Amino acid sequence: MGPLPVCLQRVLCAGRIQPVWVFVSSVQGEGKESHRSTVPLAQSRWPHSVGETDAIRTVKARLAYGSGVTVVSGGVSVSELFDAVDALVASRSPLPPPQERRRLRTAHGLTLDEVAAALKVRRATVSGWESAKKPAEPRGEEREAYARLLEQLGKLYPAPAADAPAADVPVQEAAAASATVTGAPAPAHEASPPEAPAPTTAAAPEHDPPAPAQRATSRPARTTRPSASRRPGTTKPTAPSGTREAGTDPRFENGPLAVVDVADGQVRAYCTGGLVLDVPAKSLPSLIDWTLKESRLGQPKLSGPGKDADPLLVLTEAALERYGLPAALSDEERLAGRIPEGHKALKQLARANWQLTKRGFGPWARIYRPAQGAQRACVQLCIPSWGALDTRHWGEAGQLPPAQLARVLGVFAARVMTPRGSTAVTGLELMTALHPPTRASTPDPTGRRHSEHNPGSLGTEPVDPAPCEAPDGHPLLADLPRFHLRGPGEKLLEEAWDWARPLTDAECLRRNLVGLDVNMAFAAGANGLTVGLGEPVHLQQPLFDAKLPGSWLVDLSHVDLSRVKTGKEWVDLDGSLLPSPFTPKGERPQGPAWYATPTVAYAQELGYDITPTEAWVRPNAQQARAVGITVTREDEEAHRYANGRYLDAWYQRLRDAYLATMADLGVGTDLPPEEFLAAMDRYRSRDPQLALVVSAVKATVKGGVGKLRERPRGEGWRPGQPWRALSRPTWRPDIRAAVISRTRINFHRKIIRHAAFTGQYPVAILSDCVVYATDGEGPLDFLPYREGKPLPGGFKLGVNPGLVKHEGTQSVLWGEGVRDRFEAPELNLARYIKDGTVTDADNGE
Repeated sequence: MGPLPVCLQRVLCAGRIQPVWVFVSSVQGEGKESHRSTVPLAQSRWPHSVGETDAIRTVKARLAYGSGVTVVSGGVSVSELFDAVDALVASRSPLPPPQERRRLRTAHGLTLDEVAAALKVRRATVSGWESAKKPAEPRGEEREAYARLLEQLGKLYPAPAADAPAADVPVQEAAAASATVTGAPAPAHEASPPEAPAPTTAAAPEHDPPAPAQRATSRPARTTRPSASRRPGTTKPTAPSGTREAGTDPRFENGPLAVVDVADGQVRAYCTGGLVLDVPAKSLPSLIDWTLKESRLGQPKLSGPGKDADPLLVLTEAALERYGLPAALSDEERLAGRIPEGHKALKQLARANWQLTKRGFGPWARIYRPAQGAQRACVQLCIPSWGALDTRHWGEAGQLPPAQLARVLGVFAARVMTPRGSTAVTGLELMTALHPPTRASTPDPTGRRHSEHNPGSLGTEPVDPAPCEAPDGHPLLADLPRFHLRGPGEKLLEEAWDWARPLTDAECLRRNLVGLDVNMAFAAGANGLTVGLGEPVHLQQPLFDAKLPGSWLVDLSHVDLSRVKTGKEWVDLDGSLLPSPFTPKGERPQGPAWYATPTVAYAQELGYDITPTEAWVRPNAQQARAVGITVTREDEEAHRYANGRYLDAWYQRLRDAYLATMADLGVGTDLPPEEFLAAMDRYRSRDPQLALVVSAVKATVKGGVGKLRERPRGEGWRPGQPWRALSRPTWRPDIRAAVISRTRINFHRKIIRHAAFTGQYPVAILSDCVVYATDGEGPLDFLPYREGKPLPGGFKLGVNPGLVKHEGTQSVLWGEGVRDRFEAPELNLARYIKDGTVTDADNGE
């Protein structure tokens, strides 16, 4: 018998095991009684060496006698020692870094809750294992099981550098199984081109890269901007961190997009990071060919089952002229949103077998060919002079020189995604890019993969809303009388606040009105929110469950804000000075009405009993069985009953983009209140270009939420008829209502907490902005900070989503003067508090 491993000797010797006895069991024959003898280990027939410890002899005896021997040392069996050794080895099972753990989980469409349930731990525990800032490490059996999970996922979703389909699976089939979206799918009103799925990362490109000796001539050369250019160069030689993230993939080494301009007769493409490429294309079709074959533009997929984003070309007015397109749209074309189909440039594209989506050739155009095999052929165009970059969200970005415009859009693309249209369209498609509707299955017995539902996504087919969630004019309501006006008992009305009240006599004696604005309020409202992923289920006389996403018919008129519970304590307030959290106008409800789950749960939190009479909920399979619904295997395979935190990844992506850009502008997350307010006062002037990115990120949040319930947009639509948006899985008014409900409730909770502690009440609220009357000039003059620490559960100054910043300060005389001038004693002053200018314009904040 050979020597024991050194590691095992160390383990056993460290245990200081006492003298050992060997119990030998033997069976005399079938059916006969067994005999057991006991001998000291030193007298046993098993040989041992002089100087060996009892611990080592114990293990060697166990190996010599086999399973018929029980070796006991000081009352400890060797089997127990073996179990301890196995546990010790398992406790050191190798794990990938936290970022890779999260990537593998999201690639398979698993939520934190699902992993936690499988490993029998809390959700927060799994979240800690994936935390990049404060990573926690699992131990014991949990670590062994977690390591096994990650190992299996690693086989399914290798790291990008090693990503490849199975050797025995045809590339085209492996690609078809995993393909879902390109960055994100086109919205319903922009029909997607008929195309084959994108290849996996390792799929062979349509054109092999040229040999090194050829690249000097066949590949676009890196050039510097000629001094005779009619436009100045970029003001910053280097882009902020994250701008060239796509450059880590050699297929997209030149970034996600390029701004095409013409200077001194030469067409040039201005990419991210200051790179400038010469463009040899002399026509629009050849420009598309060059983009796909030589430019090396594009962006890697955001999620494992997804597809890479198509390259984006931004055409300046000079480029439009070069390629035979108008520099601006006529009034008729602007209303139509496109140039006529008979335009000569479109005829050129048709002759070259290029096609357009149903939205035609407008400010955001997609040009494609039906895919050949597994290779996509699609390019997106952005035309600022046609109104592609809305000034409410992008400011004056469309007027920037090419290099600077490339920088602005490049930072946005690297941190959010390549723009696919308006900020609203981009926000919606980001949701799908992070949760593609399908994924590749595990190989079948023949080694082939197929496309299957991606858990945690909204799937490929749209679902009808509950009748109470459907907006007016929806086909579900076609049987209603023509001029029927639905009340709160028929219609779910979860909207942002628009509330104001007259100032009290005491408030009129104050000097100023100070506005606070919640950072990324709707993103914060989406964080951690459980929403339904399947069809709604109708319940009568249900018991309210705060974990069930959906809509509830309940009477909340008995909730009295004069006495509410905050935390575990009851407090008395002046309810007449507070807005109701249950209605957009802040009015107290008068009877039964439909509410989203977060609103009803908040009524319970305030200390009041809730008795719903009806509900439309979206349970998972376990919850469905709990309420008496029979769930078949077919239901489970079709994911008919499912819910989850669908928006978490969306929130995290936008939060990280916002915080990274604000950090580049000098506003960090760790600034004390005074320094934070000072940094916010001048952050836009530090880098106006990055300030445009901040505005676009915030607009992406609001627009994406709003797009979940897109209304009809002309095209001869009539009430009762379907409109294009209804055909996409992301048309989900219930998710929009839940986000708005959660945002409003989060806001009201802070207001209640502030009023209970300080006795101060708001005078106006608009969406995510609140106004207070105070004698001071800014937030620190009335927020209850003590030694730099805010009131727990109240307003806190900071840049993180959900924290607040200073929106603006105006005098009380200004406020009363504005109300007198417009004869509106309840005019919402929060709308104008920023700069004091009374206007109907919406700045998108």
